[in-house]
Amino acid sequence: MDQRAGAQIGQRAFLQSLLILLALMVLAGLLTLLVPAGQYARLEIDGREVIDPTSFQSIPRPDYAVWRWFMAPLEVLAGPDGVTIIVIIVFLLMVGVAFALLDRSGLLRAALARLVRAFGPRKYALLLTISFVFMALGAFFGIFEEIVPLVPVMIALAYALGWDSLVGLGMSILATNLGFSAAVSNPFTLGVAQKLAGLPTFSGVELRVVIFLIMFMVFAIFLTGYARRIERKPEASPVHTEDRDARLRYANLDLGPTAGSEQRVGRALAVLAAVMGLIALVTIAGPFVPAVSAVSLPLIGLLFLLGCLGAALVAGATGAATWAASVEGLGGIAPAIPLILMAASIKHIVAQGGILDTVLHNASIAFAGANPFVAALLIYGLALFIESFIGSGSAKAFLMMPILLPLADLVGVTRQTAVLAYCFGDGFSNLVYPTNPVLLIALGLTVVSYPKWLRWTLGLWAWVLVITIVFLGLAVAISYGPF
Repeated sequence: MDQRAGAQIGQRAFLQSLLILLALMVLAGLLTLLVPAGQYARLEIDGREVIDPTSFQSIPRPDYAVWRWFMAPLEVLAGPDGVTIIVIIVFLLMVGVAFALLDRSGLLRAALARLVRAFGPRKYALLLTISFVFMALGAFFGIFEEIVPLVPVMIALAYALGWDSLVGLGMSILATNLGFSAAVSNPFTLGVAQKLAGLPTFSGVELRVVIFLIMFMVFAIFLTGYARRIERKPEASPVHTEDRDARLRYANLDLGPTAGSEQRVGRALAVLAAVMGLIALVTIAGPFVPAVSAVSLPLIGLLFLLGCLGAALVAGATGAATWAASVEGLGGIAPAIPLILMAASIKHIVAQGGILDTVLHNASIAFAGANPFVAALLIYGLALFIESFIGSGSAKAFLMMPILLPLADLVGVTRQTAVLAYCFGDGFSNLVYPTNPVLLIALGLTVVSYPKWLRWTLGLWAWVLVITIVFLGLAVAISYGPF
C-alpha cells in the first residue's frame, strides 16, 4: 500500500502532546483556585489596550466552575482570541493540503533532486546558508509562523541529504525562532516594546547584532554537530524509527534528468517559484504595511495552497489524484486542531479565573530593593512565565511593559536593558512551551513528538540561557541605552 501523501501526525506523538496539554489545563485551573483574583484598569492609547500600573485592586474570585476547565477548548473560540485561533487552524489545514499536493505530484522530489544536484558535496554549506537565511528573517523582519509552510520542505531536504526530521526542523523553524529572539530589528517584539518605552525605534542595534552573530555560531555548532553524528550513525537519531518510511522516500533521489517530463516539471516548478516569490513579498511587507500584516498569515496559506495546486496540475496531476491527495493532507493534519485549541485554552482558563493581573502585580513587588542585575533577571523570568499563557509578543509587551518600565527606572535598570530582557524572555521560549501554537503546528507536520523535541533542544536552550544572562549582565554593566 502506498504511503499517504503529506504530513501525517503519529498517534504516539498526538497522545503525548494531548496528555501534556491536559495536565497544563488542570494546573492552570488549580492556580485559579489558589491565587487571589485581581485586576488592573485598562487604558486605550493609540488604539491599543495598555495597563494602568497604579490601578491594581483585588476583586472577588470569579465563579468559574471546575467542569468549565475542560470546556475551555471550545469556549475559547467565542472569546477575544477566537478569530485568531480560527485563522491559525485554517492556515494549518491549507498548509497540510498544499504539502500533500506537492508530495503526491512528485514535484517535491524533483525540486529536492535539483537542489541536491546543484550543491553536490557541499551539503553542510547548504545547511548553514539555509539556517542563516531563516535566522535573519526572524531577526530583521520578525518572521516566525509565516515560514511554517516551508517546514515540511526543509524536512524532506534533510532526508534527501542523509539527515533526519530534527535537522529539517532545526534549519527552518528553530533557526527562525533564534533570530526572532535575537531581534535585531524585529518590529513585533522589539519595535512594540521600544515604542512603549519611549526609545528610538531599533536603537541599541550594535549589541543586538553581536548577540545575533553569537547565537548563530552556537546554533551552527549544535546543528552541524548533530547532523554529522547521525550521518555517521543514523540509528543514533531520537526519531530514527519514526523517520524510517519518510527517509526511504527521499534517500535515493533520481539525480539525473527526468526524460520526457523534464520540461513539464520545469514549468510546474516555475509556477511554484513565482508563488513563493509572492509569499516572500507578503512576508517582507507585513511588518511595514499594516493592511498586509493584518491578513499575512491566511494570505500566505492561501497563496501556498493555490501555488501547490497550480503546480501539481501543470505537472500532470489528474483531478482524482488531486482530490485524493487533498483528503489525505486534511486527514493527516487534522489531529493538530484539538491540540491548538487545548493550548489556547490555558490562557483562557487563567483569564477567566482573574489571576493573570495578580501574577504581574506580585512580580512588580519583587522589584522593590532589587539590584539592577537581579531586576533585569526578574523581567526575563517574568516574560518566560507569562509566555506559557500568552504567545503573542506584542500582546505581552502591552501587558507587561507599562508595569515594568517605571519599576526598572526606580532600581537603575535602563529601559533598553528592560526591553532586551523582555525580548529574550518572549522569544527563546516560543519553541520550549507546548502551549505555543507555532510549535504545535510545526511538530504536527512531522513525526517528532513534543518530549523528543524538548530532549533534543534542551542542551541548546541551556547554552542560550547562559548566553542571555551574560548579555543582560553586560547590558547592566554598560548602562545599555540611550537610556
